[in-house]
Amino acid sequence: MGKIIQLDDALSNKIAAGEVVERPASVVKELVENALDAGSTNIEIKVEEAGLAKIRITDNGEGIEEEDVSKAFNRHATSKIKDETDLFRIRTLGFRGEALPSIASVSRLEMKTSTGDSAGTRIVIEGGRETAFEKASSRRGTDIIVTDLFFNTPARLKYVKTIHTELGNITDLVNRLALSHPEVSFRLVHNGKKLLHTNGNGDVRQVLAAIYGMGIAKMLVPIEGRSLDYRITGFASLPEVTRASRNYISTMINGRFIRNYGLAKAVKEGYHTLLPIGRYPIVLLNIEMDPILVDVNVHPSKMEVRISKEAELFELVHSTISAAFKAKQLIPSGFKPDRSEKPKSEQIFLELDNVEKEKTVETRESTTGAFDSSLNKAPSSDPEAAPQASDFDGQGINFNSGNAASPSGQKSALYPPRRTVNSDTSWTDLPNQVKEMILPRAEEGSRQPLPTEAQTEDFYSEVPVERVPRMYPIGQMHGTYILAQNENGLYIIDQHAAQERIKYEFFREKVGQVESELQDMLVPLTFEYSTDECVKINEYKGELEKVGVFLEDFGPNSFIARSHPQWLPPGEEKDVIEEMIEQLLSMKKVDIKKLREEAAIMMSCKGSIKANRHLRNDEIQALLDELRRASDPFTCPHGRPIIVHFSSYEMEKMFKRVM
Repeated sequence: MGKIIQLDDALSNKIAAGEVVERPASVVKELVENALDAGSTNIEIKVEEAGLAKIRITDNGEGIEEEDVSKAFNRHATSKIKDETDLFRIRTLGFRGEALPSIASVSRLEMKTSTGDSAGTRIVIEGGRETAFEKASSRRGTDIIVTDLFFNTPARLKYVKTIHTELGNITDLVNRLALSHPEVSFRLVHNGKKLLHTNGNGDVRQVLAAIYGMGIAKMLVPIEGRSLDYRITGFASLPEVTRASRNYISTMINGRFIRNYGLAKAVKEGYHTLLPIGRYPIVLLNIEMDPILVDVNVHPSKMEVRISKEAELFELVHSTISAAFKAKQLIPSGFKPDRSEKPKSEQIFLELDNVEKEKTVETRESTTGAFDSSLNKAPSSDPEAAPQASDFDGQGINFNSGNAASPSGQKSALYPPRRTVNSDTSWTDLPNQVKEMILPRAEEGSRQPLPTEAQTEDFYSEVPVERVPRMYPIGQMHGTYILAQNENGLYIIDQHAAQERIKYEFFREKVGQVESELQDMLVPLTFEYSTDECVKINEYKGELEKVGVFLEDFGPNSFIARSHPQWLPPGEEKDVIEEMIEQLLSMKKVDIKKLREEAAIMMSCKGSIKANRHLRNDEIQALLDELRRASDPFTCPHGRPIIVHFSSYEMEKMFKRVM
């Protein structure tokens, strides 16, 4: 007797449910995607106990005809595709025909639906068995109630996480669906408490504000890129706005939210050295392409897709993100308004990722710390006394007028006179610095309405003449931080990070210049490795030669180097070359660009000014001038900020001179 049997429909549906319905969020995803495909403009999601007790999805879509209601719960029954040709040009979100029967097989499901032309239809299914089918009064659209999820498959319940985690998954999902469809109004309610509500007016920035809060939404930069096959639009957060999880990178392809590690990596590489290690930006990436270039049929949940011409798309994402920040001033403000109150949706989002909530750093008053500089003068007891002259320029700074003043009280040419704006002044006639003072800063605009698209484009299209303004040293704090000023306020510079950036850009260029800058050594350097390591070194020896490291065999398990690039730090040649070889051994594949990048970062860190080193005034000025000439003078190669700015207005606000 044969051993192979045909499984009945009930068991087949439960097996399919294991692929499609992993958790309550899977039910929400499938039902909301069906509502979107039905042309809904209003979708309400109500859940109880994170969806384990009840999930209710109500939409105003086109509804289902009475004769199709029962068919919709058959396996592989769908209205989205009709033949094999349609399978390769998918433009809808749900098309496999597995969602409804899979959900109904592991829950108690009730659906009311109507096309609006006649009476509606009500169907009830328990554990995959239809128990009721009748006419019912119903408005146009569909109302589905799913209760007692996994009631007949208790083994599945042991894989369900805590209420907070499952609710976080649902919130995360609805957030991304709302971002990919800003033209639809979404309303998410849990146990009677509203978590998210979007207005559906088509403005994605309004959705971003509803999810992340107005303060974060104002710190997102619009991005746009295009190639022959792809078009990218979206928003990317300023480098100072980061999170500890890549979950905040939302990727949409033709309106479908997907997960793709390669795209997330391309986004982070687009920021290059602007992000600290282990931190990720908030990014919304909308990718439009011909459906034939993407296969969405590789996984039952349709979250993973296969993309044609991946390398081209990754490079476009990388260049688009990079270009968005290339010509902008990215100096963060040291003044941070209270952002402790986050939207409910992001609070749960943070719990989902086990991200520690951002804590407010208390300002400590230092009674012993003083400026380590010869610029410090004992304050005059006479309040009418003129400002003290500094040692480096012979002039004092009078912040009351915004101009420099000499000891005699006369204005000097150190700063240009502050310009005023009247009704006769044309916007195009104003200098860039005045425009920046008039335009609201993102941090100060928490009570201002979100700018329109045209205003946002105007704000970010203004390219400053120089990425870092000219600054005049005040002194040094604790031998670590440089204090400088200009007419725009106070700047605090991390001296180690600043020189690290300067040296990094120097070494980054030098690593690519090999032939003309080699230096022979009187005593060759010797390197010894295990047999398997020697095999790999010999295989990729040519890659090391591209960065100026020429190794020769010297015995069975050793190599010698008779020369080295001239720009290697004196006395550290062996350490640097060993580090390069270690990078070669640890990389799964040799990426010469990455190898040069890592070598430049390593050498810049080793040779930079350390903390607790006191600098002379001329050294401070030279460091600031070099920093202004850097191509990306805002972060060190590891992503830490170099400069923090306090505007004059922010200083006055902190000291309650303005309210």
